Formats: sequence, structure tokens, C-alpha cells
Amino acid sequence: MDQDLTTLAQLQAGKLIGATRLKLSCGLTEFPLDILDLADTLEILDLTGNRLTSLPPDFARLRKLKIAFFSDNAFTQFPAVLGQCPALEMIGFKACQIETIPDCALPPLTRWLILTNNQITALPRSIGTCTRMQKLMLAGNRLTHLPQELANCQNLELLRISANELVEVPAWLLSMPRLSWLALSGNPATQHGQVVADLPEVPWTDLQVAEVLGQGASGIISKAQWKTPDAVTKPVAVKVFKGEVTSDGVPEDEMQACMAAGAHPHLVQVLGKISQHPAQKQGLVLELIPAGYRNLGLTPSFESCTRDVYPAGTVFPLREVISIASGIASVAAHLHARGILHGDLYAHNTLVNETGHALFSDFGAATIYDKTKPELAAALERMEVRAFGYLLEDLLDHLALEEVAHETVSSLRGLQQACLQPQVLQRPDFAALVTQLTAITQIAGIGTPQV
Repeated sequence: MDQDLTTLAQLQAGKLIGATRLKLSCGLTEFPLDILDLADTLEILDLTGNRLTSLPPDFARLRKLKIAFFSDNAFTQFPAVLGQCPALEMIGFKACQIETIPDCALPPLTRWLILTNNQITALPRSIGTCTRMQKLMLAGNRLTHLPQELANCQNLELLRISANELVEVPAWLLSMPRLSWLALSGNPATQHGQVVADLPEVPWTDLQVAEVLGQGASGIISKAQWKTPDAVTKPVAVKVFKGEVTSDGVPEDEMQACMAAGAHPHLVQVLGKISQHPAQKQGLVLELIPAGYRNLGLTPSFESCTRDVYPAGTVFPLREVISIASGIASVAAHLHARGILHGDLYAHNTLVNETGHALFSDFGAATIYDKTKPELAAALERMEVRAFGYLLEDLLDHLALEEVAHETVSSLRGLQQACLQPQVLQRPDFAALVTQLTAITQIAGIGTPQV
């Protein structure tokens, strides 16, 4: 806070002229008009965590502004003036109190829009003019339907509409050519009385929780020792859910999907669900991932928007590419056979070891869907196949240089293209992908992939 107050003082003293970035979180109740003096240079503005309710009428003077964050403020209406910002393409209003979005309030160049955890009941029809939209985050609102005009956003690749009040999944949504990552749990449209296999309950007192291993949007994962009913002490991982709406949905739906997923060689095994937590929080007991596994990729950047990024110098041997691709195709086939859309099939949710064995994780965006509706099931699976196509593309783009000319690579590129084709139902399903990957591997004589 002290640093932000210092920055505010510098802004008001005219010492930030020429700045391209500005971040202020110091309890602001009014927009500091001095920010408009940065109109010629400001590209990124972060006013998260204040108490703002409006923006000034001449906000659009910030003609070079590309990214603007206003999350955790007190807006009740999306500011209409943003629609006049000529360069604005990434906007965040997470966890405000927004109820309405005026028509034409969305900037025409919008690529990435975050409106998670508000009280929005309807999207403006003018959203259809945002044809560059790639990433749309709407979880935790009060939407009862999506406007038909959203179908004009043909570049949309990632959509989060979990924890709303949608009564149906529109047919046009299932045929969008580039949509690859979809989360829609927690809506009336996806409630169909799913029966989830019971897991053994693990009393919190039987767990000796140690150091934190990692933290995501939905919960905290820690290492622990579990005193099992057989009086054996077993090292495990414990995930305790925060109980808050995340960008993907609500933790309860993630927990249900984790339990419904069952066992598979490329999934982290769920051993039980936590009971008697002192703060009444929900949680899972998971198999501890062996040492030596690492994240396959890094989460998307501002620039890449929907695509994972990789450290400079990342190289994958062909054998590893085939092993990872085969493993992920196999586990995805397993999930869809159980009516589970993962919704976040990405390299950054994939762990691999030095042999190329892959472990798939993070069910925060998962949806359990109705397998008795064949059209819905076929479309959702092939939507996720497109995400797999992107993963395969990433792996092949980072292939070891000396193996690029291997005869197998052209077959793998053909598979990638089949997964990415715009006609949703013409893509292969995951079972077909597993079969084709096995055949490619055997013909090339590289060895049997780990499936």
C-alpha cells in the first residue's frame, strides 16, 4: 500500500509522464484524473482492489491503452466509455458488482474479457461486433441465455460460463469453429442427476499436513501424511478448496469431476474426500506425484492470450512427443467415456517426467455432461479434440531439430490438422486418436507409446 501511495503522489506531481504501465491499489473512490495526462504513452492500467464505481467521460483519451484491470472494485455497470477506447483489447472486471453492460460498451478490438463473479443477467447483442474475441470469462454470474450474436465471434477459443443460470446449451455454440476450452458446469442446462462414485471419507484428524506444494485458483495443495484405516502412514497430497467462485467455476463442481474421473495411468489418483475439516471446507486426498515430474508448459501470456508458452530453448525428442500425446489422448478418451469434459486441456495442466510419461491434472473447468444426448456428447468431445490439436502442435513445433524430417512427423502433422479443422463433427474422437497414434508409433518403429 505504501508503494502505491508513493506512486499516486508521483502521478499527481507529474513525475510519471511517459509511463507505459501504471498500477494503483490504495482505496481509491474516484478515478485520478491525472492518469489522463499519460494519454500519449499508457498501455497497461491496473486499478484492481479499489472502491471505484465509475470512470470519467473522457477516459477514452487514453488512446494507446491496450490492457485495463478494474477487478475488486464497486462498479454496478460496465463503463460505457470503454467502448470508445481505440486500442483496448484486454479488460478485467472480476468480482465487482456489475449487473448490466450497456450496448456498444465493449471495445471493438476486445480479445480477452474477464467478467467473472459479478451479477450480470444478460450480455449486450453488440458483443457480436467483437470479432477478435478469443477469451471470454463469465463464470459466476446470472446469465440465463447467451445472445445469438455471440456466434459472430468466430475467433472465440476459450469460454467460461460455469455457475450461471443457463437453461440450455445453444446449438450454435457447439459448432463454433475455434472453440477449444469450454467450462459450463453449475448451470441448469448441465444438471442431469449425475451419480458420482462414492469415495472413502478421510477425517481431517487422520492427516498430518506439512508444506504447501502449490496453490491454484480453487484451492491449496499440501504434502501430508495420512494414517490410513489399516494404521499405515502414507505420504499423500491434500487439496483443500477455498470455496470461492474462480475464473473456471465453483470448487464443488471441480470436486465432483475429480471423483467421477476414476482411475487411469495418466491421472493423479484420488484416494478420498476430506471430512470433519475444522473450517468446514471441502477437500480431496490425492496420490503424491513422484519426484521428477515437471510442468510441460507455462500458462498463456498477455500476448499469446489462449496459447501456452514455453521457456526459450525448449526441445522435445520425438519419442517424448509421441509418449505425451498418446498419454493425453488416452486419458481424454477415458474422461469422455464417462461424460466428462475437462475444459482445460493444456500443457500447463500436464506433468511429465524424463521418460515422457504424462500426468493430467486440474479439473477446475470440468463439466459432467449427459452422455444420453449423442449430439451434445459428440460436439463436446470434438471441441476438446481441438485443444488436443493445439497441444500436439506445440509439441511438434518444439521438436528436436535432428528429428524434424523423420517420416513419423508428417503423419503426426496430419493428425494435428485433423484435430484443428473448423468443422467440429469432422474431427476424430479421442478413441480414434489413440488408435492412430499407436499405429503411427508401431509403423515408425519408435516403440510402444505409454497409454
